[in-house]
Amino acid sequence: MTIRVVLADDQALVRTGFRMILDGADDIEVAGEASDGAAAVRVAAEVSPDVVLMDIRMPGTDGITATRRIRAAGTGPKVLILTTFDLDEYVYAGLRAGASGFVLKDALAADLLSAVRVVASGEAVVAPSVTRRLIERFIGLGEDGDGPVTSAEVLGVLTPRERETLALIARGLSNAEIAGRLFLGEGTVKTHVSRVLAKLGLRDRIQAVILAYETGLVRVGRPGE
Repeated sequence: MTIRVVLADDQALVRTGFRMILDGADDIEVAGEASDGAAAVRVAAEVSPDVVLMDIRMPGTDGITATRRIRAAGTGPKVLILTTFDLDEYVYAGLRAGASGFVLKDALAADLLSAVRVVASGEAVVAPSVTRRLIERFIGLGEDGDGPVTSAEVLGVLTPRERETLALIARGLSNAEIAGRLFLGEGTVKTHVSRVLAKLGLRDRIQAVILAYETGLVRVGRPGE
């Protein structure tokens, strides 16, 4: 199956570079381009891509607003944020808006293609180390400085296995890696992930990562995480 991608960036040269990389892959095609957020929303509606590569700093309607609009129904294309800095505060806002991850603009071609494929498959692309730094900077200790929210009530709806699964999601593991860690079939892990998201009312794995840190299930700086 061919993965259809929309490129959204206000710099034509950047779009051209990414198009060359994406069109060079047998399983990926560029279905459309946009130079600002409003155009990205419009083009995404017109061509129904699987993934939108979204620059977050664009004139007019920015990538965060565009991401929120594209992901509002929860059934639209996945959004992969393009950014220059991995600790950019706009990246975190983009994840909150519904993006499935982000990739640096200077990433290797192979890493970009991998990120597109992973996001298209329904998983998230945020390296564990970067996730910890994002959480630590923006919500790891709570915006009011009172520490993470109490986990007992929030996570009480999960079975022990589902809590394990959530913790591994927060560490950035894919379904296949979680399956290997827990000695389960990948299909079983997919079921656990779906149940975790449904029980906690979460939209996707990114929200699961955020919740895991906010509740203290996974802590910033804990060895091995």
